Amino acid sequence: MKRRLTLARALVNRPELLILDEPTTGLDPQARHLIWARLKQLAAEGATLLLTTHFMDEAERLAHRLAILDSGRVLALGTPREVIAAHIEAEVVEVYGDWPDGIAAWGAAHGARLAGRCEVSGETAFCYTDRAAPLLAHLSDQTGLRYVHRPANLEDVFLKLTGRDLRD
Repeated sequence: MKRRLTLARALVNRPELLILDEPTTGLDPQARHLIWARLKQLAAEGATLLLTTHFMDEAERLAHRLAILDSGRVLALGTPREVIAAHIEAEVVEVYGDWPDGIAAWGAAHGARLAGRCEVSGETAFCYTDRAAPLLAHLSDQTGLRYVHRPANLEDVFLKLTGRDLRD
């Protein structure tokens, strides 16, 4: 509630320039979507928004142009669609579930061969491809494996450019 009140106070005077640092951290999904709608409305009315966020879906929805930064260096710059197209394959298939020797063994044996690029993180294999049909056909015959097929997004780009490991 405190976060929502702070944002409401910032927006009450219809500012021309609005600088927001992690504006929707801690908000529930309804409040987050209301804030996004209001920010889009302000931008449509001519306000300039400068937004820092770790929520890549927020950046993808709100930004006209964005920069992905890591340790003070610009790793990617452009519209969300341009950044995605320039840095990552079009489709992602997340594979998880039961495989005899573990998901890493499945990724080594099948993921890279069928997708082109496959990263295993924890109990999930992330298969990146521009043509998912062969991989999806393979997965339809596998018992014990489940998957999610989706378009690539800014989070995928961020993880590719900065890595999946935690750093200090």
